[in-house]
Amino acid sequence: MHDHTQHDRSSQYKKNSLSLLGAVSMGTGVMIGAGILALTGQIAELAGALFPLAFLAAAVVTSFSAYSYVKLSNAYPSAGGIAMFLQKAYGKGIMTAVGALLMYFSMVINQSLVARTFGTYTTQLFNVETGSFIIPALAVGLLIFAFLLNISGNRMVGLFSLIMAFIKIGGIVLFAVGGLWVADISFETTSSVTTDTSVTGFIAAMALAILAYKGFTTITNSGSEIVEPHKNVGRAIIISIAICVIIYILVALAVSANLSLEEIITAKDYALAEAARPVFGEYGLWFTVVLAIVATTSGVIASVFAVSRMLAMLTDMKLVPHSHFGMPGTIQNHTLVYTIVLAIFLTIFFDLSRIASLGAIFYLLMDIAIHWGVFRHLRKEINAHAGILLTAIVFDVVVLAAFLKIKASTDIMVIYIALIGILIVFIGEKLFLRDTQSKK
Repeated sequence: MHDHTQHDRSSQYKKNSLSLLGAVSMGTGVMIGAGILALTGQIAELAGALFPLAFLAAAVVTSFSAYSYVKLSNAYPSAGGIAMFLQKAYGKGIMTAVGALLMYFSMVINQSLVARTFGTYTTQLFNVETGSFIIPALAVGLLIFAFLLNISGNRMVGLFSLIMAFIKIGGIVLFAVGGLWVADISFETTSSVTTDTSVTGFIAAMALAILAYKGFTTITNSGSEIVEPHKNVGRAIIISIAICVIIYILVALAVSANLSLEEIITAKDYALAEAARPVFGEYGLWFTVVLAIVATTSGVIASVFAVSRMLAMLTDMKLVPHSHFGMPGTIQNHTLVYTIVLAIFLTIFFDLSRIASLGAIFYLLMDIAIHWGVFRHLRKEINAHAGILLTAIVFDVVVLAAFLKIKASTDIMVIYIALIGILIVFIGEKLFLRDTQSKK
């Protein structure tokens, strides 16, 4: 029964089913999920009192990064997004497979980051120890819920994401404006002790802040569904990043206006909930936690959808091995199962800062591969400016280097895990591709 009629994928992609507004709300929906909730405290820990600026600096780097994606999306809008771009640049070889899998893993890592954040914020309402098993348990529950919702079909996901994106953006803006209002909009940090920030620390903080923007890449995965994709994919990316820059900086200012740096760092996994207490009292805590639950739930649902589609695409392109393990249904349903299982594994075994670090490393590496591919092989074809591409690569390399340097002194384990992960992907792909080539 495994003939191709059963695995017909024509039903998966509906042309013109996503408006520009829908694409923007999907992009911002994925971006505003965990980024701001989980990373604010971690970024403050690395960048010190200057942390609101880290979001701005990261936005500049992200804009250079986005250039390649906008150019590529305008030239080749496709449902494969990143995987397709890599294939255009590098052909169907090991570079494409490894790059696409790095992207895939960085997205799965992002899901566990979001799910973990859901657990951390939800437990703020109850008296739960920080290291409690309840946090990963709640996170796993959310991942399973996202899985079930995704299996229930495409339309549900789109509608749900749209409604959630509005609630979430509205709520976060309300939090930021309220926070600045209460602090009399005086942009002095309440902290009397200012810690000196090293340049390296600030640049390393940008690596995490870039993670808060990387959701824009999910828009590229919906290329073939967006109305007038040759124009609108690029527009959706630019608008999403612009919206997020404004929101992130407002939130960072609101947090730094209401908490001292020490307080932000102590509450690093749930800094926003902590900052809401002086602003809105106990209701503030409820408000932020509910907001976090909405943001993380919708973030995971949208992300699971995008990621499983990307893996299905890689399977289609014969770049990754695929086994049904006896499961019924389409390839996309199988890739959903793998994605969720992997995300659950990460969620149980890693804490928030490790998950974020892994995501940042994988994402930056993949990003460099994209720019380099465009620079080497596609820039004439898609009319891309060499200077901008090289600047994007330099930014990525500098940020990644600073981040690795800091991690080497604070948590070398993360670097080992990342290296092992990349090696496994590389060796696995080499064997798999050699195998498929010899079968031809």
